[in-house]
Amino acid sequence: MSLKSAIAKPYANAVTKAVMKRALDPVATQAAVLKELVRFAGDTSFGLEHRLHQVTDHAGLVQAVPLRDYEGFKPYIERIRFGEEDVLWPGKPLYLCKTSGTTSGAKYIPITKESLPNHIGSARRALLAYIAHSGKADFVDGKMIFLQGSPVLDRSTHIPSGRLSGIVANHVPAYLLRNRMPSFATNSIADWETKVEAIVSETMASDMRLISGIPAWVQMYFERLLSRTGKADVKSVFPNFSLFVYGGVNYAPYRNRMEALIGGNVPSVELFPASEGFIAYQDRSAEEGLLLVLDNGIYFGFVPMHGDDRRPRSIAEVELNTQYALVLYTNAGLWGYEIGDTVKFVSLSPPRIVVTGRTKHFTSAFGEHVIAEEVEGALKDAMASVPCEVAEFTVAPQLSPREGLPYHEWHIEFAAPPADMPRFAALIDEALQRRNVYYKDLITGKVLRPLVIRPLQRGAFAAWMKARGMNDAQSKVPRLANDRRYVDGL
Repeated sequence: MSLKSAIAKPYANAVTKAVMKRALDPVATQAAVLKELVRFAGDTSFGLEHRLHQVTDHAGLVQAVPLRDYEGFKPYIERIRFGEEDVLWPGKPLYLCKTSGTTSGAKYIPITKESLPNHIGSARRALLAYIAHSGKADFVDGKMIFLQGSPVLDRSTHIPSGRLSGIVANHVPAYLLRNRMPSFATNSIADWETKVEAIVSETMASDMRLISGIPAWVQMYFERLLSRTGKADVKSVFPNFSLFVYGGVNYAPYRNRMEALIGGNVPSVELFPASEGFIAYQDRSAEEGLLLVLDNGIYFGFVPMHGDDRRPRSIAEVELNTQYALVLYTNAGLWGYEIGDTVKFVSLSPPRIVVTGRTKHFTSAFGEHVIAEEVEGALKDAMASVPCEVAEFTVAPQLSPREGLPYHEWHIEFAAPPADMPRFAALIDEALQRRNVYYKDLITGKVLRPLVIRPLQRGAFAAWMKARGMNDAQSKVPRLANDRRYVDGL
């Protein structure tokens, strides 16, 4: 054991204990965050317009600040982009985080001096929580790879802009720089296919212990790594690989393929980062759900997905196993911001959530309102009975088939297809009916016929995403659509 890993354990225990103390008093913790937010932002343009100085509690906040998506915030963001100060938060942001939107084109999310520690510190907390509860810190002695966007920033305007992961890459703590890979030059390569080959060249002889990224892109890295080295699995290339850190998507559909590539199971830590703020992280591997980051610059609202009451609930009002749309009030200057993700609580003390989907990503062409949690769960159930490896998938309705009833069309790229495709499709359909009674009613009522699987050739999704300008390590395949706009390109 090195001095670094020996020091990491007591430090991790102390930090994790302090975080949990605040998490077990969520109402008071969030009240303190709200007080700080309105104190800072009261004299901004937004604060004066909405009388934030008069806000003292959740009810007052909800009354003062209406809900907005990015389009609602765009006029304020444009003022910031043209150099105006004190718009949403005092002064000017340090950065504008550029991210793609499904309806708005490019989005620019402010990152301020006060909000940057939320992104960096929350990721650090996740690793410290893993050390505290597993007692394992050996990964800090080896190399760590973070598959992410380019750290090169666009400095042509008043405020530098770039991808979130690229912005954060410019603020890596000094104690990690010696261990971190790939190099700045390799990380700056814009084209993902070129970049992944350079990453393989740079890392394949290293003592890699921690690997982090969105599963689909890590999977591609692993496949290229094995192709280049001729090894049977990743553990043969990196014998000390001991921690996989991921976020952005549900890992379950990728698990079989990833474990086949790795050569077994490796401990993992799930993160829930977003351009708008770091929402939650997996603090204990033995318990379901991600711990909400309640004390680090974000005040949360939760809008029930069912019913007519759109009033955001506070952390004091939420209930278990209810679908909520996330609303953020942040020290980056976002107020009543509808982030687009849906969650449900699996624990209230401390508050832990699971991500269930996107508010705009669902299939409900016939009123069934199938969400990501349901299709991912159905796929997982079927894969448990019929072994196969899924590289990627998406689901869309087929409203006008050449013959027969409409159906849900599953476009799946298999790394190893099931031996019995019709049975596999039937098992997915049965599992989806168990999860969604409205879908079951449509099937039994002969409004829809059972789902149809369209197998895709290897590399189809990567080529499709590249054609859509989403060929980087931060882009994700949408699981569901309510029309054919995604799948027609496939």
